[in-house]
Amino acid sequence: MVTHQELVSCVGWTTAEELYSCSDDHQIVKWNLLTSETTQIVKLPDDIYPIDFHWFPKSLSAKKQTQAESFVLTSSDGKFHLISKLGRVEKSVEAHCGAVLAGRWNYEGTALVTVGEDGQIKIWSKTGMLRSTLAQQGTPVYSVAWGPDSEKVLFTAGKQLIIKPLQPNAKVLQWKAHDGIILKVDWNSVNDLILSAGEDCKYKVWDSYGRLLYNSQPHEHPITSVAWAPDGELFAVGSFHTLRLCDKTGWSYALEKPNTGSIFNIAWSIDGTQIAGACGNGHVVFAHVVEQHWEWKNFQVTLTKRRTMQVRNVLNDAVDLLEFRDRVIKASLNYAHLVVSTSLQCYVFSTKNWNTPIIFDLKEGTVSLILQAERHFLLVDGSSIYLYSYEGRFISSPKFPGMRTDILNAQTVSLSNDTIAIRDKADEKIIFLFEASTGKPLGDGKFLSHKMEILEIALDQKGLTNDRKIAFIDKNRDLCITSVKRFGKEEQIIKLGTMVHTLAWNDTCNILCGLQDTRFIVWYYPNTVYVDRDILPKTLYERDASEFSKNPHIMSFVGNQVTIRRADGSLVHISISPYPAILHEYVSSSKWEDAVRLCRFVKEQTMWACLAAMAVANRDMTTAEIGYAAIGEIDKVQYINSIKNLPSKESKMAHILLFSGNIQEAEIVLLQAGLVYQAIQININLYNWERALELAVKYKTHVDTVLAYRQKFLETFGKQETNKRFLHYAEGLQIDWEKIKAKIKMEITKEQEQSSNSQSSKNMGLKL
Repeated sequence: MVTHQELVSCVGWTTAEELYSCSDDHQIVKWNLLTSETTQIVKLPDDIYPIDFHWFPKSLSAKKQTQAESFVLTSSDGKFHLISKLGRVEKSVEAHCGAVLAGRWNYEGTALVTVGEDGQIKIWSKTGMLRSTLAQQGTPVYSVAWGPDSEKVLFTAGKQLIIKPLQPNAKVLQWKAHDGIILKVDWNSVNDLILSAGEDCKYKVWDSYGRLLYNSQPHEHPITSVAWAPDGELFAVGSFHTLRLCDKTGWSYALEKPNTGSIFNIAWSIDGTQIAGACGNGHVVFAHVVEQHWEWKNFQVTLTKRRTMQVRNVLNDAVDLLEFRDRVIKASLNYAHLVVSTSLQCYVFSTKNWNTPIIFDLKEGTVSLILQAERHFLLVDGSSIYLYSYEGRFISSPKFPGMRTDILNAQTVSLSNDTIAIRDKADEKIIFLFEASTGKPLGDGKFLSHKMEILEIALDQKGLTNDRKIAFIDKNRDLCITSVKRFGKEEQIIKLGTMVHTLAWNDTCNILCGLQDTRFIVWYYPNTVYVDRDILPKTLYERDASEFSKNPHIMSFVGNQVTIRRADGSLVHISISPYPAILHEYVSSSKWEDAVRLCRFVKEQTMWACLAAMAVANRDMTTAEIGYAAIGEIDKVQYINSIKNLPSKESKMAHILLFSGNIQEAEIVLLQAGLVYQAIQININLYNWERALELAVKYKTHVDTVLAYRQKFLETFGKQETNKRFLHYAEGLQIDWEKIKAKIKMEITKEQEQSSNSQSSKNMGLKL
């Protein structure tokens, strides 16, 4: 068995079971984890001391390349070497004066960046030709990382961090990050967060704008290595005799004290289940991520070993052990199902029966994300997105131009029973919407476009497809909501709240919760914004959220329980009132009397306000009247009363639409029913003078009526007519109010007759 005699400087995985390591003893050694064998790949010349190496990225093209075939090795002699997997040195390139301290391929494998003791940052082609010198620092550059889109480079400069775009003249971002020299950086492509570690014995987490998100306590020794897990959920930190596993927000899951000397380099396996560390005492340390934990209602699932899970039912303390053939990579527990992906297969367990899972083979073993909805679940791997039913049946695989599945996460993908939503990485203002059953674009195929970059998306889970809503948080931290179905007309995007950091929909009804600055807010009926925006504040539940400290995150909203993870990693559970969910249930099955009875029993303004909005949305004006009366909205009660007295079904419908602010739709309903005067009248009432005149001219009726009301309006305010169109039509026209009143009376009589005729013909139809 081959071992290293000197300090190990760098390590890197080729597959989930195979690792290469480089050492100051000039050896490159291959480790096979399945057989525990090691073999020497190549013995480098005595003057080459390896410092850093990086595997050429897997091909993103159609021809599937299952593993990396070559790597770049940087060394102390000022060169970098392109070496094949078999150990043949394909090319050595003179790159820097002094040691080449780091080298990194971009995500596409089209460019290589190297940094050196001479303070230069250089960009090279795939074949090792110099493209440009990106920057020149006065001090050695110890570490470098590519931005998620391969358009920017992050590098160290003493105590400073610098982000420099590849385009010339683009703005450079620079900030003081540590109190000592920065030794290592890493930038994750999924969560867009940056890690830095330095001689000040601290590690820090930053966003891509250079804002500090987490600052660790000082350790005993300098931090010599940091590395993100591929999916961006975890990261590892290495120091002298120290290995730490952390959550992406910074707090620590586990601390190990292996006898390793300093850990100079950490590499995650492709599936994110294990790490390897390059140790100062000539060893390579291997570690596996275990004790992951999932909860849903009364079930707790823990990954106890790499291939074993323990399920505990907290109601009766029953324990089940689940054994797997291969090691577990990802899992998700929701909607009464546990979905587990191993390196080769997917297992689907029902919480009613843990003994007989449904098992099917995976196309690719590296599942990076599992999302669940009530009827089906979504798997994301390195090349595609797959939707499966809980019976293991493949349903669809949505695709869009420029799709990169390796950067999707739970914030940028959302799933409901009928819809899949994915935020575009190339243009973060766009959300692609797909039909779950076919994987084809939803509606007329248009994507959803917002004026700002979108950070997080979430689809509501219940109700009909036509009513499906999507909520999202944009870069300004505004929470917006819009309809998913997009046919022809541009759907309105409505702002629900500001300074919202995290959100979640309830799993059984369309209630939304979020953390807004220092408040925890529940929108019991977010649809209110489409019905009557004035009463939205009355449909909310609010409480102080300062107890959750800075940067809390909503993990789940199941039943009437919201689970929040605080910045220190502890979980807090909040229970909200169960009554709004019951109200949603009654309304969805049109049990209006039960809904009113429930509100009378609970005696809460939020419940009455929700009922009023729900009733208007469902065109039940009798219940709406009761709801509005209970919250003291007397003007609205009077308006609803006047709607009930309208003669025809169409004008009632139009006024209900008008009540909700849908002026155009109300007008369309009236025009389709031939009620032209009514359409003109609503525009007059709303002072839409131009539109009122346009309709009157178009249908050659009531032009004098519009002009008369316009003249009266101007006289009231002591103004003169200046609009050319109105002046043109008013030329030589004498306004006779008696005549106009008679015409209006005639219109009303005509409508009443129409309405009674259609009613009597309906009754005749019933008698026959």
